[in-house]
Amino acid sequence: MTAALPPLREVIQRHGLSASKALGQNFLFDSQLLSRIARVPGDLTGADVFEVGPGPGGLTRALLGEGASVIAVERDRRCIPALGELGEAFPGKLRVIEGDALEVDAPSLFEQKPHVVANLPYNVGTALLVGWLSAEWEPWWASLTLMFQKEVAERIVAAPGTDAYGRLAVLSQWRSHARIAMTVHRSAFTPPPKVMSAVVHIVPGEAPEGVRFKVLEGLTAAAFGQRRKMLRQSLKPVAGAIEAMDRLGIDSSRRAETLSVEEFVGLARALS
Repeated sequence: MTAALPPLREVIQRHGLSASKALGQNFLFDSQLLSRIARVPGDLTGADVFEVGPGPGGLTRALLGEGASVIAVERDRRCIPALGELGEAFPGKLRVIEGDALEVDAPSLFEQKPHVVANLPYNVGTALLVGWLSAEWEPWWASLTLMFQKEVAERIVAAPGTDAYGRLAVLSQWRSHARIAMTVHRSAFTPPPKVMSAVVHIVPGEAPEGVRFKVLEGLTAAAFGQRRKMLRQSLKPVAGAIEAMDRLGIDSSRRAETLSVEEFVGLARALS
């Protein structure tokens, strides 16, 4: 089906599109690379996919070509006609919503759990991820396949004791499994960003019992907000945290990056 479509560069030229810096856009044209990204979640035949920021529809094409039904949210009105053409090529398989993904009630759009697949705009990527991770568990999504700046991707999958380990790693790993599926060279994009990119794949795991997300979020924000300080200093504003550490046998002279995800979960459970 995709073979009959005109090249993406031709579509962009015809519609007079260019990547908007204000919207954090960088276009991908390599169809083989886009197909590789679309295959990261696994077999998409008959599956629902939620895509954020499709732009002119490069990744959307690949997802539709893999047999998915796609609901895409796009802020950039200039891209809507190009996406409309794609919808005509795949009748009944693509719905485009013009709007801001931060404001769209995504769970209400689907009857079955969708895979979220997106080359996220760099300026809203982390905010969207934290929102999806804070969802009720089991979450409304089946998996997340997301393109980030490589530095952000490394923070999501980081292990304790590393420079990249922080709040994002704990929030991503305490009840889900995150891995870097592939790296993408900056030269693959138009225009090329200043940094390398990476695709992160996240699947839900079991949620530890007795832990509230808001408590864990507040705990990690305080601990890593002053990551060079000992926990007895950085967690002083968190009511009951110092006493809970004593009860759990966590040395309060340690720093945040030395605590494992399990230790943060244990501390959050004691405070929940």
